[in-house]
Amino acid sequence: MNEHAVEQAVGHAHPAEEHHPQAPTYIVVAIILTILTAFEIGVFYAPSLQVILVPLLIILAILKFILVAAFYMHLHFDSRVFSALFIFPLGLAALIVFSLMLLFFALSGHLAL
Repeated sequence: MNEHAVEQAVGHAHPAEEHHPQAPTYIVVAIILTILTAFEIGVFYAPSLQVILVPLLIILAILKFILVAAFYMHLHFDSRVFSALFIFPLGLAALIVFSLMLLFFALSGHLAL
């Protein structure tokens, strides 16, 4: 059996796997996610931030989602095609939800168009 066949059978790493992060990177990302979660909880209980509570929580949730998708789903280190295949339908779904919200607000009379 030649060396190439042995590497394939054993499952040795190929060059594409060399760019993935090691354990310390995941620990740093987990710490950042923990800090963002603690900040979300603090924002919820801060009376002065109640005016902008929902937009701020949405922004924090988006930041957490980007971190999880980029590092734990390895989108940050893979081809941009995979990121586009993941983000395009997500953006399309967000656009549809936003459009439906506008439509229902307009039909209910809460939004004057």
